[in-house]
Amino acid sequence: MTAEHGDTQRHGTAELDAATGSEEAPVESTISALASARPRSSNGRFMRVVADEPDVLATESPAELFLDREVSWLQFNDRVLQLAQDPAVPLLERARFLAIFASNLDEFFMVRVAGLKRRIATGLAIASPAGLEPREVLDQISVAAHELMGRHAEVFHEQVRPQLRDEGIEIMRWEELSAAEQETVHGMFRAEVYPVLTPLAVDPAHPFPYISGLSLNLAVVLVHPKTGKEHFARVKVPPLLPRFIQLANPTEESGLSDRYHARFVPLEDVIAAHLHMLFAGMEVREHHTFRVTRNEDFEVEEDDAENLLTALERELTRRRFGPPVRLEVASDMGDHVMDLLVRELGVSADEVYRLPTPLDLTGLNLVADLERTDLRYRGFVPLTHPDLAPVERSAPSDVLAAIREKDILLHHPYDSFSTSVQAFIDQAANDPAVLAIKQTLYRTSGDSPIVDALIDAAEDGKQVLAVVELKARFDEENNITWARKLEQAGVHVVYGMVGLKTHAKLCLVVRQEGDGLRRYCHVGTGNYNPKTARLYEDLGILTCDPQVGEDLTRLFNQLSGLAPRSKFKRLLVAPRSVRTGLIEHIDAEAELARSGRPGLIQMKVNSIVDEQVINALYAASQAGATVDVWVRGICSLRPGVPGLSETIGVRSVLGRFLEHSRVFIFGGDGDPIVYIGSADMMHRNLDRRVETLLRVEDEGHIASLRDLLERGMSDKTSSWHLDGDGRWTRHHLDGDGSPLTDVQESVIARFARRRRKARRR
Repeated sequence: MTAEHGDTQRHGTAELDAATGSEEAPVESTISALASARPRSSNGRFMRVVADEPDVLATESPAELFLDREVSWLQFNDRVLQLAQDPAVPLLERARFLAIFASNLDEFFMVRVAGLKRRIATGLAIASPAGLEPREVLDQISVAAHELMGRHAEVFHEQVRPQLRDEGIEIMRWEELSAAEQETVHGMFRAEVYPVLTPLAVDPAHPFPYISGLSLNLAVVLVHPKTGKEHFARVKVPPLLPRFIQLANPTEESGLSDRYHARFVPLEDVIAAHLHMLFAGMEVREHHTFRVTRNEDFEVEEDDAENLLTALERELTRRRFGPPVRLEVASDMGDHVMDLLVRELGVSADEVYRLPTPLDLTGLNLVADLERTDLRYRGFVPLTHPDLAPVERSAPSDVLAAIREKDILLHHPYDSFSTSVQAFIDQAANDPAVLAIKQTLYRTSGDSPIVDALIDAAEDGKQVLAVVELKARFDEENNITWARKLEQAGVHVVYGMVGLKTHAKLCLVVRQEGDGLRRYCHVGTGNYNPKTARLYEDLGILTCDPQVGEDLTRLFNQLSGLAPRSKFKRLLVAPRSVRTGLIEHIDAEAELARSGRPGLIQMKVNSIVDEQVINALYAASQAGATVDVWVRGICSLRPGVPGLSETIGVRSVLGRFLEHSRVFIFGGDGDPIVYIGSADMMHRNLDRRVETLLRVEDEGHIASLRDLLERGMSDKTSSWHLDGDGRWTRHHLDGDGSPLTDVQESVIARFARRRRKARRR
């Protein structure tokens, strides 16, 4: 799924034989070769960290310490592609993984590749921690991306599309439709498509048109019947219309079996079949699809915080005109049309990707949404946490009363977001005893009940503060819209601290009670977004612990006012104390290991790139501590390297839910120290964002989190394993060929048992 898409909405290596599930040495694909092609030090050894001086490097080549982050991200998307290849994954879910892969790669080019190109052009690019020069990184990306996109198309055309056809779900091309179906689509085209098309010709009076990013287009070659002169035109496929047009189910009269569930035809095929209507009197000699990806990353000057919203709106307009970074074209496009596009768009040869049509397979989400339960993951309904309602019922439970009883650890999507976090905020908004609500908002849905609850609270006279992160990538326009909506309702809207994104997931409710004011808190790892909460795996704690309430009060004061010297009791807060706090705990485990006691470090993160954290983990490993890292996406750490990281293991889990929570566990010589929170181990999170980690104190919650990480790292669990050369190998079958345990399915089963146990009480 996508990353945090992204965070959005967005899953992401060695290639294996998906049909057999072989776990032998992986095929030496290009991306695997790139991952392992690292520079060596002069003596041929890996870089080492001196045990008693973690910052001192024992050889001259720092490249030996780190894997390249861009190649690692491409490997993550390779793992997504492996799920699309896996016949054990339900067929419509495989189609969705193909769509996720395409969406992930779009974002990678728009942000990572575009940013690298911009830094090279401005002379700001420097060698990566993996020792690669910027041009080398760009070359490796190009090689790996060409291979991955080719495999992606191959999986669709040779595996998923034929198997969908066998199940009665057909993605047809225009020429495959019957005459009766074509006639039906003719009528639909004239009524619904033709009126919104705008053909653009290129001639001395019509310059080459601007091609918007990620738009699908038809390049059309026309010939004037009288003069024989050749012309070029472009037709944009309307992005607001369905990517695939669903045809009516075949009938017995058509001679086709009624077993068919659905048939689709790409919208661009329909438009291409009617080009004669757009260019009446001209001969349509040829037509080809193409698609441009542009630089959609940007920087906003924040020196004047009052004008941040206006500046962001201005930058969003500029984003639409970012330079191209990728050109996808139909494989049958002739050189003369290709040369025209390359010249007019200003792309280089290695930025061109020739692919079989249809292009833009993000549209497969439409197919994956079909109601064919036999071709999807088995049904799953999130359950209300038993501490909030011992028995499932339609009436909402009293969340505030439940929090007064005990701290509640939530694990989404297994625990329902709507009956926990959403209900918490909604009840606080409607409770006359509540005086104030303070909330961070990074990404939320446009029709969010969270936003509506905050508006209701403000209109009722409560003090409501919303710390809105306008710059959450690709959600900026939505964020501007509902930030204005909140302001108009009387909510105090602030945009955080200058120069820092506010990524922390926090809610503070202040309530007047008989014995004084009580503060109710939620600290989580995921966004306050009810839609993604059904797809993203996240954690959160509901508590009215006075220390947490005091910490959140101080932090919100820091975000909305001026409190630079705030100190916290149960929170680590970036950019000040997350990195240093975690490294102190890592070093303490290393010291335990040196003294002969068991040192244990376990992390569950989306990405781990930060060199200081990685160096500390290497030092802990050399001291003898056990280090387990469960990472979804990017990993720059090299595990299992003799003399460097022998006791470090790295696993990755991908599945029906996007693994998104962050957990940090330190053994503490039998007295574990555990944190959950919003921070990944990346420079941007630790240095340029407001992030929070909450120390977990309830023994039952600590046991649950330790159990979760043990499941993820277990050899009995289906996962990908990273080796010191940077290769990911999938382990999903045991010795006799039986499937290993799926972590997410096991958690679903465990939560169902917990609910049944609660009912019996």
